[in-house]
Amino acid sequence: MNIVDSSGWLEFFADGPNADDFSVPLSDTEILIVPSITVFEIFKVVLRERDEDSALSAVSLMRQGRIVDLSFELSIQAAKMSHEFRISMADSIILTTAYTYDATVWTQDSDFKGFQNVKYFPKISS
Repeated sequence: MNIVDSSGWLEFFADGPNADDFSVPLSDTEILIVPSITVFEIFKVVLRERDEDSALSAVSLMRQGRIVDLSFELSIQAAKMSHEFRISMADSIILTTAYTYDATVWTQDSDFKGFQNVKYFPKISS
C-alpha cells in the first residue's frame, strides 16, 4: 500500500523535478491510499493558486485511490503521534493512516524524514 502526501501530489500535478518519482505510486491506484486530509490540502492549494475548476479536477484524480476518512480511532492515534513526535496535525494523520494500513508514505516533506516506511525525495528547486 502507498500514500502520497500533499507535497508529492502537488509536485506531480505541477510536473516538477520529482514528478516521476511520485508517478510510481500514483499510477498503481489499486494500492493507493488517500487520507482525506490530503484531499483538503490539495483542494485548498490548487484553489488558491488556480481556480475552483482546477481544484476539482485535481481532487477528482485523487478519488482513483482509496479515500480514508478521519475516523474517531485514527484521530486519537494521530493526536498521540503528534504529541509524541511534535509533528503537525496533517503529518500525524498521514503517518497514522500509513501505519494503520501498512503503507509507505511517499513525500518530499522533510518533516517525514526518519520515520519508518517513508520514501523521502529531497525537494529540487526548479
